[in-house]
Amino acid sequence: MIFGWTANVAALHKRRMLHSLALASAILAPVPGFTGGISAVDGRAGVRFDAPAHMSARPRPRAHSITVPIPPAAKGLALPPVEGARDGARPLVVIDAGHGGHDPGAINPQTGKREKDVTLAIAQAIRDELVKAGRVRVALTRDDDRFLVLQERYGIARAMNADLFISVHADSAENDMARGATVYTLSETASDREAARLAARENKADIINGVNLGGQSSDVSSILIDLTQRESMNISSDFARLLQREASPYVPFRSAYHRFASLMVLKAPDTPSVLFETGYISNAQDAAFLSSKDGQSRIAKGVARAIEVHFARKLALHGGGGGG
Repeated sequence: MIFGWTANVAALHKRRMLHSLALASAILAPVPGFTGGISAVDGRAGVRFDAPAHMSARPRPRAHSITVPIPPAAKGLALPPVEGARDGARPLVVIDAGHGGHDPGAINPQTGKREKDVTLAIAQAIRDELVKAGRVRVALTRDDDRFLVLQERYGIARAMNADLFISVHADSAENDMARGATVYTLSETASDREAARLAARENKADIINGVNLGGQSSDVSSILIDLTQRESMNISSDFARLLQREASPYVPFRSAYHRFASLMVLKAPDTPSVLFETGYISNAQDAAFLSSKDGQSRIAKGVARAIEVHFARKLALHGGGGGG
């Protein structure tokens, strides 16, 4: 049996990535063992895949692997416990408390408040709020004062097949008047570079969005990674706007609240991810807010509201359990 997929190469890199991703996934996801190549005919690129004769028609379960290698210390890292809803089909949110261990993050010069302590307290407050509501599952990358490298942080989210990854931070500036929360998502140029880098790796036995890249050419891998990451970026940007809308009654935001950056912790290609700068620890008012139980509770309520609306929308659009 032969499957064919022909698409204009230039069109693959335009904004209609959602349609392209759905098309590619529909064709490729059930057939991870396919082999094939790219041929050019009349300026159009065609990718042909030949299915093995013994291939079962039964759909294969979705799986994830860590695409970006993590340092040796991370290989024995135990995955954190999952709390909240007991239904395994419920969405999983991984909350990452920035910094930790020997890395204190930003420090308020007047009070000595450290970012690593503030982010852990806020991450725990968000977890507790989500567990109390019981609508989603939740896990923390760290629940104590330990150091994790950036690849470990989003690597945990990928290994757990998380539906959303939120890295919690506290900003700092030389101007101690700067204050307010900001949400960062991955920039598009960063996506292009990351897709090319991932596709160029020697080990192609990776699974992206349920599609096994093993045995595929670098061109095919690059296209699939690009499609997947662009879709993740779109979801991430939507969530950033939703987070500001839902959390604004609880948390002061900067006027330019949504920014794009090439941040390593946001580079999981198949996990929607945001970095939430909850305020400026270098500002006296923000530092007091972020360090207080009341402030942490307010942040947690705002984030939890955004998460619940996000997955309610997803459920309404796609139906089912809301996972993946």
